Amino acid sequence: MSTHVPSLAGVPFASIDQYALVGLNAAEVQERFTQEGFNELPSAKKRSLFAIAWNVMREPMFLLLVACGVIYLLLGDRGEALMLLGFVFMVIGITIYQERKTERALEALRDLTSPRALVIREKQQIRIPGREVVRDDLFLIAEGDRVPADGFVLSGTNLSIDESLLTGESAPVRKSEWDGKIRAEAPGGDDRPFVYSGSLVTSGKALCIVMSTGIRTEIGKIGKALQTLKTEETLLQKEMETIVRRISTIGLLLCSAIVVIYGLTRGHWIHGLLAGLSLAMAILPEEFPVVLTIFLALGAWRIAKRGVLTRRVPSIEMLGATSVLCVDKTGTLTLNKMTVDCIVASSGKLLDHPLAQVELPEDFHEIVEFSILASQRDPFDPMEKAFKHVGEEFLRDTPHLHIDWTLVREYSLSSQLLAMTEVWKSPDGKDVVIAAKGAPEAIIDLCHLSPEEAERVRDQVEGMAENGLRVLAVAKAQFTDPSLPGKQHDFDFTYLGLMGLADPVRPTVPPAIQECQQAGIRVIMITGDYPTTAASIARQIGLYKEGEMITGSELTTMDDGELRQRIRTATVFARVIPEQKLRLVTALKDLGEIVAMTGDGVNDAPALKASHIGIAMGGRGTDVAREASALVLVDEDFSSIVQAVRMGRRIFDNLKHAMSYIIAIHVPIAGLSLIPVILGWPLVLTPVLIMFLELIIDPACSIVFEMEPEEEDIMKRPPRDPSVPILNKRLLIVSSLQGTAILAIVLAVFGGNYYFSGETELHARTLTFATLILANLGLILSMRSHTRSILACLRTSNPATWWVTGSALAILIALLSVPFLRSFFRFSALSPIDVLVCVAAGLLSILWFEIMKLRIRRHSTMY
Repeated sequence: MSTHVPSLAGVPFASIDQYALVGLNAAEVQERFTQEGFNELPSAKKRSLFAIAWNVMREPMFLLLVACGVIYLLLGDRGEALMLLGFVFMVIGITIYQERKTERALEALRDLTSPRALVIREKQQIRIPGREVVRDDLFLIAEGDRVPADGFVLSGTNLSIDESLLTGESAPVRKSEWDGKIRAEAPGGDDRPFVYSGSLVTSGKALCIVMSTGIRTEIGKIGKALQTLKTEETLLQKEMETIVRRISTIGLLLCSAIVVIYGLTRGHWIHGLLAGLSLAMAILPEEFPVVLTIFLALGAWRIAKRGVLTRRVPSIEMLGATSVLCVDKTGTLTLNKMTVDCIVASSGKLLDHPLAQVELPEDFHEIVEFSILASQRDPFDPMEKAFKHVGEEFLRDTPHLHIDWTLVREYSLSSQLLAMTEVWKSPDGKDVVIAAKGAPEAIIDLCHLSPEEAERVRDQVEGMAENGLRVLAVAKAQFTDPSLPGKQHDFDFTYLGLMGLADPVRPTVPPAIQECQQAGIRVIMITGDYPTTAASIARQIGLYKEGEMITGSELTTMDDGELRQRIRTATVFARVIPEQKLRLVTALKDLGEIVAMTGDGVNDAPALKASHIGIAMGGRGTDVAREASALVLVDEDFSSIVQAVRMGRRIFDNLKHAMSYIIAIHVPIAGLSLIPVILGWPLVLTPVLIMFLELIIDPACSIVFEMEPEEEDIMKRPPRDPSVPILNKRLLIVSSLQGTAILAIVLAVFGGNYYFSGETELHARTLTFATLILANLGLILSMRSHTRSILACLRTSNPATWWVTGSALAILIALLSVPFLRSFFRFSALSPIDVLVCVAAGLLSILWFEIMKLRIRRHSTMY
């Protein structure tokens, strides 16, 4: 047992800091890491290079390569067979690179999205990844947290935990405090002092000490894995599967037909089989699933670099379609760094900017004193921190601070009464003092103010709220009966006054709101603040116009039909409780909106789960909220959400460009494999040449397009319609036309040289292949954008473009100029005129698309 913790049995949770808890130091933590490892369960083993290679060997493209190599061996052409074997290793190498890059991105996301734990180390409270918790660590848990490790409860308040993950029992169990003697037992049962890794705190809070981590925990013993990032089958993946299945079926029929036609018309069945396999390699759309996996995985990684973690991959698809952002005010639109800006005493006296004063007037000592007593001793809430700061600034050497008092009982805030009460006892036991703080209307109710007094307080609140202040009221009471009542209303409270807190708007928010408005995205602010305060903040960020606010009380009286009608124009919802968020999400979804919703509390979880994109807070969010969400906002800044939407649009744009390119480039490859057989021409593309093309196509569609920067107008378009498939009719038509234009050009080059100019088959094939390579490179450059010209694309930085095009050109030049390689690939030498013909033909094949883009820039977007 650790020596860092004194006996805390029976000590109220809020009083534990007076015991100067130390916790482990860095050396002790490192020692436990060395001995016991990280606090995590064994994850699935990384796939070895051999396992990845074995998967590649089972792919259709690999089997086609092997089949072609066997046929070349049967035909006695060892050179072609060895070349195809070389391509096999190159394909394996490219696949290993792509898969390792994807796995590294996913591993980074798993680390980032692991649960967090609040621990005490070297007298400091710090929040760390759950996997870094070690034996003997002191950790704090509260409602909505996941317990990071198995441990003992040292001190707690109203602690109940859901252990259904371990026991199967859905009812939460009460927890007691450890007496320092009882040994650990199996989960389940009330009034036991043990907490277990993975269980969920449903109420209360506690200080605990870790007794076991990782595989030594109860959940580790039964081998259940938690918090793993699973690859889900998305709508896009289903769409890709359908397309691949259809193209593969068509390709199989065409390949069979080619074998039969070749064999019957030319009498060479082996060569016919080779022609059929070449067509299969040309048609097979193996790039589609690879590109989709890479784009989504790297997209999640790129979004994580912007401060937004992706817990569910399908959310990346929906980001670009988001039409409504529902956001909390505090901490997301504001800095969540509150300061006391105004104090109003019960006498009506007002003090502006108290922290700017030399000293605090006596009239305001009592309200500051009881605002601190109504808070946690070591507060986490920004408002409670602000109260404590004022007290430490002005009341340090007065009898108004009570660091040696003991917390006897807490009465928590609820949706029925927006106020909380703390009961304190002096060290000698003579004084029992009750302090309450909360929403002004709740404190008015608790203090039973007369109608005139209540109206005066409401006017004061309204005036403070108009200045954007968040207003809390404070009250006090005394109690002599040794038995405390069951509810706050049973105390006889005295009204002390109002505390106005300022929470500045984040400087990044107003431009982000403007960007959303330009992008056709509605922003709705949801807050528990007073309507006047909410309106003031909304005006500061450019969100609010008169008549666009709905309060929680109004929401209660509305039926669903009226809510759907009102929510079309409302931009601010004030005095809303978390349970009402679900109604708002449902109403927006009923109107056909794609809804993103932020939240941080346990009660926010249903709304987060119901929204298309739930966004939990990274720092102040509960584990329950994070588990219900699709994204986690690390820095809790609204502008990061907007950046994620921007990134989501970019990912989807680039994915469309990659898919369009794949379709376009396969048309001429398939055409050159099919049409010569039908027309009785010599074969233009052999399996070796097709594989050379594939070595350009694969990195182009998976690296070049993935790295392409966003379009300038990406946040000036309306959200995309998620019901429209990525490979929609217009995209398919345009891509097919691009491919057909290239096919027509290369067929003209081959036919014109072979049949009309009397060139040899070798020379015609060389010209045709060189033209196809140059047209392919031109297509890559042109397809980087469907609106910008090819010259504009060249001015846009994308290092992968130059690596791919430069490598392809270098290899092509080597093939055509080095005699050994030229002979091996059965090419002929090209004259300068031939090269000019190839370049001109390649440029001509994409010229029509550049003209079309010019017209689009003048009128509208393509799709």
